[in-house]
Amino acid sequence: MKAVVVYASKYGSTRGIAEFIAEKFRQTGMQAEARHTGDVQNPGDYDAFVIGSAVYMEHWLKEAKEFVTGNRDLLANRPVWLFSSGPLGTRTTDAQGRDLRTVAEPKEIAGFRDIIKPRDHRVFFGVYDSSKLGFGHRMMRILPAARNLFPEGDFRDWNDIEAWAISIARALETPQATPGSNEGAQEG
Repeated sequence: MKAVVVYASKYGSTRGIAEFIAEKFRQTGMQAEARHTGDVQNPGDYDAFVIGSAVYMEHWLKEAKEFVTGNRDLLANRPVWLFSSGPLGTRTTDAQGRDLRTVAEPKEIAGFRDIIKPRDHRVFFGVYDSSKLGFGHRMMRILPAARNLFPEGDFRDWNDIEAWAISIARALETPQATPGSNEGAQEG
């Protein structure tokens, strides 16, 4: 089983999650690597995909969307998991009491469910490090409301990410019957 964790990351937080997942896969004995969307030359070389993107303004980054849509026929026929990196802070619910990981689901995910049928999608909390931001993003921190919306810190839950990665590795270890296969048939 050869898996790839494909990512689109603006400031490195999502890349860190992708590399962590690929390392967890390797620890289970799977052949796995993390690759930026632009560095996956031959997607057909992989048996399974985990695809993740940073989320800005409720959307995946353009290169992640293009990777999924450009490879939709292949991805629809392989096991695929999706993840998004975005919410910030320590609160897990919004003002209405809804789980932030649910309400923070990017707009594209519903369409991806239709075209590639991923096995799961997870939202992980991200990182906000103003020292890595460009001038325009740093200027937003001047506004008090922006400081509340974008709290500084690393909010990734590594235990949650690890548990998800291990659940994927286990799912990939278990043979899946495919339509038309003889799996489970007994020879007589």
